[in-house]
Amino acid sequence: MQQHVPVPTTESSEPPAPAPATGSGRRRPWRIPRRAPDAAALLTLLLAAGLWAYALPRIGFREMGDYGLLNRLPAAYYLSLLVLTAGFVLSLRRAGTAPWWPAAHCAALLFALKAPPAVLYDAVRYPWASKHDAIVNTLLANGELRPGAALSGNMSAYDQWPGFFTLNAGLVRAFGVQSAAAYANWAPIVFGLLMIPVLVLIYRTFCEDWRLIWTAVWIFQLANWVGQDYFAPQALAYLLHLTVLAVVLRHFVRPGSAGRLRDRTYLDPVAAPVPPPTGRGQRAVCVVILAPLIAAINATHQLTPVMLTICLLALSLTRRYRNYGLLVVTALLMLTWDLTMGRPLFVETLATIRKSIGELTENSRAGYAGQLTGPGPELAGTANVVMVLAIAVLAGTAVLLRRRLTRSALPLLLVSVAPVPLFAINDYGGEMLFRVYLFALPGAAFFAAAALVPAVAGTRRSRAKVLRRRVAAVALPAVLLVLLAGFLPSYYGKEQMFYTPPQETALVTRALDAAPDGSLILATTGSFPQALHHYDRLEHWFFAEQALPDNEKMLKDPAAYLASGITPGTKAYVVLTRTQDIYATGEGLLPADGFETLRSKLTASPLFRTIETHPYGVVLEYRPAAARRPTTAVR
Repeated sequence: MQQHVPVPTTESSEPPAPAPATGSGRRRPWRIPRRAPDAAALLTLLLAAGLWAYALPRIGFREMGDYGLLNRLPAAYYLSLLVLTAGFVLSLRRAGTAPWWPAAHCAALLFALKAPPAVLYDAVRYPWASKHDAIVNTLLANGELRPGAALSGNMSAYDQWPGFFTLNAGLVRAFGVQSAAAYANWAPIVFGLLMIPVLVLIYRTFCEDWRLIWTAVWIFQLANWVGQDYFAPQALAYLLHLTVLAVVLRHFVRPGSAGRLRDRTYLDPVAAPVPPPTGRGQRAVCVVILAPLIAAINATHQLTPVMLTICLLALSLTRRYRNYGLLVVTALLMLTWDLTMGRPLFVETLATIRKSIGELTENSRAGYAGQLTGPGPELAGTANVVMVLAIAVLAGTAVLLRRRLTRSALPLLLVSVAPVPLFAINDYGGEMLFRVYLFALPGAAFFAAAALVPAVAGTRRSRAKVLRRRVAAVALPAVLLVLLAGFLPSYYGKEQMFYTPPQETALVTRALDAAPDGSLILATTGSFPQALHHYDRLEHWFFAEQALPDNEKMLKDPAAYLASGITPGTKAYVVLTRTQDIYATGEGLLPADGFETLRSKLTASPLFRTIETHPYGVVLEYRPAAARRPTTAVR
């Protein structure tokens, strides 16, 4: 009979059998089973998910106070984020052989941080996002765009860059929902999930260490607090922008341009060699493939094509990516759109640039001219600054200390700093600071991760490298927790401004539905729900969107101030709501009691008649004739 001989298994993840005791009594040291990191990663994911699901119905979003959601999030929610962070750090141990574990943790982090409003809210997060829903509704109702029309509230800009709204009009029809508001709150999660593989592709171009790659993705998630991934054209255009850059960085390398950057002895231990070069014909094909994406960016958003052109110009400064053909095609597509569909706003913007160019202090302001007031907004503003400085310090540290990695990843560094000069040109309505940070973030997150993940794997051990690994083992989780602590107030500290009760939305909708065509709608700011409902047939004046001193003068006699700005014969209505009060006060546009002063004085004025009053707001009608009507003397 043939004896059965056991065949050695090839399963490398099985733990080795314990060695028998030797005659000397010595035993082999105990080792952690190779599957232990996998089990720990799965356990932390399940535990974090359970804690998050337990905390979700206990989030008191309807009773938010000065600190937004921060003091309405239960302890279980914060604990779920701590468990998730711990699981991610553990999953990095097997990132090279099992990258799906850190990938799953990154996706879970995105969902844990940004899904609560999508799951809980009974209204669209960010009141100003309702205007994007209004554009989709108008497009569906009228079946056409009017890029040349002088629409109220500068809404013509959205008709001049209609790509995002045209796409969502199709989605509304495809999903069979009443409006885009049905899924608008899920935009940050959808865009975030689509962005993860694009970021991985970019980082993989310059790095072979999956620990660093996934840490960069994790940092990008925590540092992306600027609120530009919501239901808006910028989110879609930004995703397309990064997609174009990913293709360029991988498939536009010029022959003979790599030099020593393909020599492993010259590269940083974790750096990836320069991608294979492509010939002129291959690059021409890639330009043809990218042209529709670039055209889609131009049809979607007015600033992103400028950012893309500047980034491609920065890449052209290197021998590796000196591709003037793609740069010319991108610039021509941008100019073609600006001089045709976008011509009205483009000409207007050129006029403002003449005044704003070189005004660095003014262009770098955040928001309008006010200062954040109140515990939550002030904490959020401080956290914003700390987060920017933390990412900048980490990235700068890696640029200085890991020079070989910086040399090989120089194109990513150039793409990150390329948008910064836009500070010298325009303030973009007080948002240039946030947009520059957003477009610089992918590269900044990569270098920030490089400062935390040491390049010691696979290299000869030394005391310095061992010390570096031990320091990184403590620094990495500590810094990730600090960034997590900074994200929460940055993203949720002003949440009281961002959530609107449905009753307030209904009040505004009733008022604007009843207003005759051509009426003028007056409000302190445009940051309230349905502010631009029927924007194609109503005019708007957001009279408090100016410097605080000007508003303080206005509050002395608000009725006369508003009456002086209303054209005689125009039907006008004042809509004052709770969200306007919170926003105007928190952003420093009005003093602490300014909104109540405004409301009481307008309500008492004979120039205005109260149409509807509600705990969430008041609607007034402008009636100058009634104020001039003589009273009958009583004898």
